[in-house]
Amino acid sequence: MNLRGGILGAVLCFGAFSVHAQTAALQALSGISKTDQTTALRSALTQGAQTAVATLGKPDGFLANPKVRIPLPVKLLRTLGMGAQTDALITAMNRAAEAAVPEARTLLVDAVKQMSVQDVAGILTGGPDSATQYFRNKTSESLTAKFLPIVRKSTQKVDLAARYNTVAGKAAQFGVIDAKDASVETYVTQKTLDGLFTMIGEEEAAIRANPMGQASKLLQKVFSAAEK
Repeated sequence: MNLRGGILGAVLCFGAFSVHAQTAALQALSGISKTDQTTALRSALTQGAQTAVATLGKPDGFLANPKVRIPLPVKLLRTLGMGAQTDALITAMNRAAEAAVPEARTLLVDAVKQMSVQDVAGILTGGPDSATQYFRNKTSESLTAKFLPIVRKSTQKVDLAARYNTVAGKAAQFGVIDAKDASVETYVTQKTLDGLFTMIGEEEAAIRANPMGQASKLLQKVFSAAEK
């Protein structure tokens, strides 16, 4: 079997496995009312979102967490230098993210309240990160609008931010960095979103991996069925 055939076979096998897993989850959930499924999922998503926001939206929530800490784009480090000013900019970027994240709480909770029956079914049977992807699809645009002014206000306090924008803008013109990273404000805002969804994803994974570890009996029941 050639490499292409092997990859195709693996994709087909994974697809078959996914369909089988989804079918099994649907069968297991069929004995649980839609109301209970919705209640449990809303509780789980609200819990996960609020925990993620609380974890990140405090001093060192980003800066001291290697999973989400916001660095300068690597290719700009030599241009900007690695002195105290650069360290100050990195700190400012992460502090900006920490200041912005609490604004996400209301938008994430609203997204949970707006879930349809179809959304609930899709999340419960849609794979290990389907809740996180639901949040990303539903809230990214609104979160960006909320985060950007806060990030801009924070980063403007650091003199090197203006130099970043000048250097990064030129670098983007020559394809050295992505155009989306050419402004410190947009770069940090996107990294804030990425960090938030990373932590929401961790919360989702923890619930799915250990549904019986949840305090709510309903959560235990619904997610145990969903993960069959």
